Amino acid sequence: MSGVAVVTGAGSGIGEVVTRGLLDAGWRVALAGRRREPLDGAAAGRADTLVVPTDVTAPDSVEALFAAVRERWGRVDLLVNNAGTFGVGGTVDEISVEDWNAAVAVNLTGSFLCARAAFAAMRGQDPQGGRIINNGSISAHVPRPGSAPYTATKHAITGLTKSLSLDGRGFGIACGQIDIGNAATEMTAGIATGATQADGSVRPEATFDVRYVADAVVHMAGLPPEANVQFLTLAATTMPWLARG
Repeated sequence: MSGVAVVTGAGSGIGEVVTRGLLDAGWRVALAGRRREPLDGAAAGRADTLVVPTDVTAPDSVEALFAAVRERWGRVDLLVNNAGTFGVGGTVDEISVEDWNAAVAVNLTGSFLCARAAFAAMRGQDPQGGRIINNGSISAHVPRPGSAPYTATKHAITGLTKSLSLDGRGFGIACGQIDIGNAATEMTAGIATGATQADGSVRPEATFDVRYVADAVVHMAGLPPEANVQFLTLAATTMPWLARG
């Protein structure tokens, strides 16, 4: 199955690799992100792409993204809700309210705004329906030390995923979540050299090739409407997340 996909955070890291995987699988892809230059690089001039610089924290910007996709291709079949930020680390008393709000704005409110716009498009189109895939992270299960804003928002994504799945049943809209642990990207490069552990030590952690994330997302996206991967955890085999706490 293929169709029209929207990928947020598509200019780098997981979003860029997922975009290319979807394109190779025959999807038409709208690439959303803050900066046009990396989006253009990820799109590589392909005719089956649409580059739309987008601030996922701004309702008007998100609405403009989905309006541009519908104008270009007439519908939305898939949203990959990928945009996110680690934000500022520290114990909870060291995190400013401004830094907390910034993480919530991108990771949670941004995912809500994009899901809201995608849901409306999928509900109103003919034929009706579509699929939303949220990037949850291993931090949707367990925290790293000093990560209250990121961990809280990623736990909240799980609640958003469940609510979207339930609310979408009557409209042919499926929602699933992929929780990724230590995919090798620029954003996670420091983990391979040394990450703070629950006991306070700093140790390198195993990573895995990010292309396997793209493979997993393409699989989830390509399922028929009557099937859904509700939750999928994809992690480096020997990373310490099972005993992180």
